[in-house]
Amino acid sequence: MSEVFIAGIGMTPVGEHWELSLANLSARAILAAIKDAGNIRPQALYVGNFLASTMSRQANLGTLLADNAGLGHIETFTVEAGEASGAAALRMGYLAIKSGYVDTALVIGVEKYTDMVGAEVEGLVSQSMDYDFEATEGLTPAGQAGILMLRYMESCHAPRDAIATLPLLAHTNAVHNPNAMYRKAVTLEAYNKAPMMAYPLNLFDAAPYADGAAAILLVNEAIAKSQNLVRVASSSVVVDALALHDRPDPLAFSAVTLSAQKALAQAGLDWDAIDLFELWDAFSIFGILTIEACGLAARGEGWRWLQENDLSPKGHLPLLTMGGNKARGFPLAAAGVYQVAEAVMQLRGAAGTNQVPGAKTALTQAMGGPASTVITHILRK
Repeated sequence: MSEVFIAGIGMTPVGEHWELSLANLSARAILAAIKDAGNIRPQALYVGNFLASTMSRQANLGTLLADNAGLGHIETFTVEAGEASGAAALRMGYLAIKSGYVDTALVIGVEKYTDMVGAEVEGLVSQSMDYDFEATEGLTPAGQAGILMLRYMESCHAPRDAIATLPLLAHTNAVHNPNAMYRKAVTLEAYNKAPMMAYPLNLFDAAPYADGAAAILLVNEAIAKSQNLVRVASSSVVVDALALHDRPDPLAFSAVTLSAQKALAQAGLDWDAIDLFELWDAFSIFGILTIEACGLAARGEGWRWLQENDLSPKGHLPLLTMGGNKARGFPLAAAGVYQVAEAVMQLRGAAGTNQVPGAKTALTQAMGGPASTVITHILRK
């Protein structure tokens, strides 16, 4: 079985791209990744998308995006795993190369959130939840996260300020990310004054939905042997019960635990070998529960661990090194591909002011829903 390498990456700035279509946005990322890879032509295209069929009224994305980018007559299809769809597409590209089925594969995560406005939009995003027993009752992803956050704060006696660590870190790191939606640091005072979205979740605890496209070109070891490329050392997918009420313990993100363990075992590594961790901060509480699920902190102590450790690019275990979903912006299905592309920048030594010194190994983790689907990748220089 072939090793899998990343030969090229391409990203569009995250934001509200009213002037661009879904196909326009995708083409920019695809062509940038191909150029970055030295104009290697992919044999297959795997598209990660969550909402295009409802929000943009567009299905059959593989054909549309391949044709628009000048990649006719190749294999292509779309992968869906809620907000983790982009990471799932990367998993498919990884397996295609690993199995020897293709030598080159292009993965793109894309979302065009601004193709629709109004109250209906939140309902469409809620499709990643259990429709019959959660969404129809009026629960939204933000409401779901608010419930988890309140339960966590009450059971673990965490003060309100403790939840602020991740969003403040994300905004600090996004200042020097040219692709970030919000390139401005946030103070604790501003965090505490932010309006509530779903008590006790406030505006700074939720990553902003946005438009974006990120692409990654994968190659096998025969093509990569003459180049100094980043290797995809492992890939793991684990799912949990879709509805929170079907889980024995909603605060135990068991799919995070298992997915991380599987990825580390496949790569033959432990947490001491990880130089940076791009965790999933769609909501601040998800990040805290992830830290605990990964075993980095004891149950109920994730908020303390975040406060006590230096998590900056120069710190103990750098997190959200380019701003994460919170400050880079959250282009839903595309976010998992942005994570990996940003990690590649770190391993290439191309992250500028945000560079993690001597970074050789990165772990990225994407989620569909509140750890309903968890996809972990480990990259090595």
